[in-house]
Formats: sequence, C-alpha cells, structure tokens
Amino acid sequence: MADTAAPPPPAPTRKSRSTAATEPVVRVRRIHRRDLNKVWDFLKLCFRTVNRETVEYQRPRSKKRFLEVYEEDGVEQLLFEVAAGPKSEIVGYAECAIEIIGSDNWMNERYFANRDMRPLFVEELAVHPDYEGRGVGGFILSQLEHLARVRACTHLVLEVAENNKRALGFYRARTFFRLDAAIFLAKKVAIEHELLAPRKLKPRKSDVDAENAKKGDGSGDGAAPAPKTRAAKKRASSASSGGSKA
Repeated sequence: MADTAAPPPPAPTRKSRSTAATEPVVRVRRIHRRDLNKVWDFLKLCFRTVNRETVEYQRPRSKKRFLEVYEEDGVEQLLFEVAAGPKSEIVGYAECAIEIIGSDNWMNERYFANRDMRPLFVEELAVHPDYEGRGVGGFILSQLEHLARVRACTHLVLEVAENNKRALGFYRARTFFRLDAAIFLAKKVAIEHELLAPRKLKPRKSDVDAENAKKGDGSGDGAAPAPKTRAAKKRASSASSGGSKA
C-alpha cells in the first residue's frame, strides 16, 4: 500500500498576511534616563492594587530610591514596549542584578553560597494590567532566563507577596519553587490609651469656705435647726412628765 503524504498547509491569504503584519509586537530594550518618569508612573499603575493589601511595598518605596537604582552599577533595567501608532507604550518592566542591591535588602547571601547557587536576583517584574494574559510576562521571564544563562547564573530568585495569588500561580506554573518559610507574623495586643480619661476638678478653696460659712449660720439649704430657748425646754419637759403620769 502506497504511503499517502499529508496535504500541504494552505497558502496564507491576503487577509491573513495583512492581519499578521498589523499584530502588535513586544520589543525589549534597556532603560534610558529619559524613560525614568514614565517608568515610575508605570510601576505605580501596576502595583497600585497589590500595595493596598500587603505589608511590604512590592515596588521601590519612593521615587528617590527608584532614581538611585538607575545610577547603580550592575543593575539591568529592561523595558518591554508595544508600538502604538507613532509612539510606543510600556507594557512590561524588569529589573535584575547578579549581586544583592540596596541597603534596605534583607537577603542573606550565605544562604545561596552554602547551596552552590549563583542567582540572578529579579528585583522587579511588572506587566501592564491591560496586557495581562497576552504573553508579556512570559516574554519577560524568557528574557531574564536568557540573561541568567549568558552570565552563568544557576537560578532566578524573586520575592512575591503571600497573598498575591495571581502572581504565585503565574510563577509556580513556570516551575518556580519556594525557597524559605519566612512570613510576617502579628499578634493582637489589648489597647490601653496613652491619655487618661477626663477627671473632675476639685472646687476652689474660696468656694468651699463660702459653703461652710453658709452651713454655719443656717442660711444654707439643709441647715441645722436653731437651739430651743430655756422656756421652750421647760414646757417640753412638763408635757413629757404629765404624759407619763397618765
């Protein structure tokens, strides 16, 4: 029985060729000083929602720190753009370094050295909210893995907030695994106010003296009755003795 060859794929039509030509393409380039303000605004947009729900900021804490990173040696800052008419739109950003950067970084270098790991540290990875699910994140990771291989790094290492479920799912689907069990802990403490409750003032001494004087001369409310005269006492005594005889 003669083998039947599979039919050749249909030739692309004029419509399919024109559609492919107009499909947006993501391009990667290194950041330039003129991009800094645009990229800062882009990062604020990307992390606006997650930063409302996390203890640690998931992007640089201040624009000052972000501008300092640009001046540091050994840090790669990559922009991922899509052409939008005559201009281009930032759809992704990545920041990475072979060495731990920043004086506020808590990373322990000996952890990696003791495990024969030479990481490429991914300090930042952001995708424009309007382009999520369109392959931008995957392209960024491919670029970072390429840099890691070129520079003889053995791992990509990054930090993700525990409650950022979408990001965790994205990384785990790409074989990322958890390195450490460190998490933030909190304990509720019974509150005691620093300032005491209101307290009544004692009356002025002059007011107390005046009140005592009123009580002493019987002119005040509830003053004691005036003492009986001698005649009144005699009449009261006679009436009492007369009643007992009866």
